[in-house]
Amino acid sequence: MSELHYLCKFPQRPITNAYIDNLKYYLKNGIPATYTVEEAYNYTNNIEEEPTTTTTPLHLICTHVPKDATPDEAAIVSQLVEILFEYGAGWSFTDINNNTPGCILIERGLQHLPIYQQIVEAGVRAELLLRKVGEYDMEVISDTEDLDHEAIVGEKEVTEVTKDTVTEETTTDQIKLEPNAVQVDQDDEPDAPSQNQQSYLNTKLEYIDDALVTKDRKDGVMMSWESDIMKLGADTLFKGAYIEENELDSEINVLNIGFGMGIIDTMIQDKHPTMHYICEAHPDVLEKLKTDGWFDKLNVKILPGRWQDQLPKLLNEGVFFNGIYYDTFSEHYSDMLDLFDLIVGLLKPHGVFSFFNGLGADRQVIYQVYQKLVELDLENYGLQCKFIDVDVPGTLFKGDKKSDDEDGSVWDNVKRSYWSCPTYYHPEIKFIDF
Repeated sequence: MSELHYLCKFPQRPITNAYIDNLKYYLKNGIPATYTVEEAYNYTNNIEEEPTTTTTPLHLICTHVPKDATPDEAAIVSQLVEILFEYGAGWSFTDINNNTPGCILIERGLQHLPIYQQIVEAGVRAELLLRKVGEYDMEVISDTEDLDHEAIVGEKEVTEVTKDTVTEETTTDQIKLEPNAVQVDQDDEPDAPSQNQQSYLNTKLEYIDDALVTKDRKDGVMMSWESDIMKLGADTLFKGAYIEENELDSEINVLNIGFGMGIIDTMIQDKHPTMHYICEAHPDVLEKLKTDGWFDKLNVKILPGRWQDQLPKLLNEGVFFNGIYYDTFSEHYSDMLDLFDLIVGLLKPHGVFSFFNGLGADRQVIYQVYQKLVELDLENYGLQCKFIDVDVPGTLFKGDKKSDDEDGSVWDNVKRSYWSCPTYYHPEIKFIDF
């Protein structure tokens, strides 16, 4: 562990401007803001393999910021975090426990601190920057590739808040970093059905109790626990049925993109729209639509195929909607940005757009970053987004059953959980003038 890392553990109280001076000294002398405890440990122990986790100075600050920090100390810590971000600190790196800095603050119950909001804002900035980098196919170079580890590990004492001796706490941290001791969750391969739309469309699906899953891999495509969220979605769509507060539109058209288990579509039918459009691309789900008689309903029009192909046709036909809902599988936020281009053309002036908001829902801090991104991106289209906070079922966080008499987890029959946040942010989106 380098002295930079030790500094970020706040070895002395009170936390004063000396911490700021020392942090600036290290960073200005070439130590990257992303330099990890693992890199320092591997260098010290002559381990050549790349670390699988990334415990950065920002992680250490979030781990060790005192819960009883005074307002003055909290302000100093906030400045330290701001300086780290100015020097390129990463907001979403994961440490030995697979936690981001924001995750650590949440676990410690410190998300009320200003540094948590700083992390969220840094996430928004980083995502917008990466989007631009992707547009221009720019190469991102690691800032630790040519690092002089010897100079860093051997830094001399700067002020009274750093020490040149190895403490018992430091030794304990290093013991935790034994190579190959960490199990880190791996994302699916880029061509997996959960990541690639074409792969998903070529994958067999299966309707089981309370869920729609990929047959072989058991990816959770849709599950019945989402029913309350779908009820919110259906109610939201029909808010667009009113031109004014008490003036009902003479023709109420609704579009749902992604049928899944048909939960929201059943709810939409119960509200008797003039026309109910359903866009669905997967052949197994289309077969389910036929079997269950959706093709025979007088006020239902099925659009078989991807929305990218079907929705432009509706634009050309001059079809407009009071409500549009979006809930597909194996698509990404970049796909949603393309969808926004079409939404503004398909939505009536008083219409409402909503979607199943699972953006980054496997981590609360990432979920909140996407909440901000959605608001910003929709503003560019003249749309405003209001989020309604809704508690999700507590059963989502229940572990595997330990006996035959105990109820299991809702995730027992699927590959992995796709939800870990206590609150669902339900989006209601309208044109700004409405």
